[in-house]
Amino acid sequence: MQLTFTPITKKDQEEVIHMFQAAADKINRMNIDHWQYWKNPPSEKIKWVEEGIENNEYFFVQNADQEIIGMLRILDEDLTYWGEQNEKAKYIHSLVVKEKFNGKGFGAQILEKVGKQAKKENCKYLRLDADSKNPKLCNYYEKQGFKQVGAKKLTISTYNLYQKELF
Repeated sequence: MQLTFTPITKKDQEEVIHMFQAAADKINRMNIDHWQYWKNPPSEKIKWVEEGIENNEYFFVQNADQEIIGMLRILDEDLTYWGEQNEKAKYIHSLVVKEKFNGKGFGAQILEKVGKQAKKENCKYLRLDADSKNPKLCNYYEKQGFKQVGAKKLTISTYNLYQKELF
C-alpha cells in the first residue's frame, strides 16, 4: 500500500494532541502505564509538539485514499534520549497509527518508508525509543528488526533505545 507523509503545520496541532490522547486511551485499556500524560498533557509536552511542528519534524501518514492513518516525528538528532552520536541516523518519535488501522501492517510500512529515505540520505541507522513499561511495543520493534542497544532513564520512566542498521 502506498503511504504519503504530509508535513504537519501549526493549524494541525490540536489534531496531533487528539491523536496522542486517543493512543493514550488505547494503551490504558491494555493496562500499560505508558503515555498517560497525554490524556491531559503538561505544558512541556505541548511545547515539545510545538517545537517539532516548527522544525518541520512532524508528519501525518496518509493512505492511498488520502485518509490520515497516523503520524510520526522524524529527527536528525535526538540529544534527550541518545545524546551526541557519531554515526548519521534518523530518529523516530511519536509514531501513532490510529486504532481503526491497527493490525494491518501500517506501522511496519511506516518504519520501512522512513528507513528507505534515511538510507538515501546516507544514514547508517534508524533509531527510536520505547518505554520499558510497554513490553508489547518493545517486542514489536524487535520483530521489525530493531536491536536494543541501551536504555535511558528519565524522570517519567526508563526508555529502551533501539536501532536498526540500514544496509
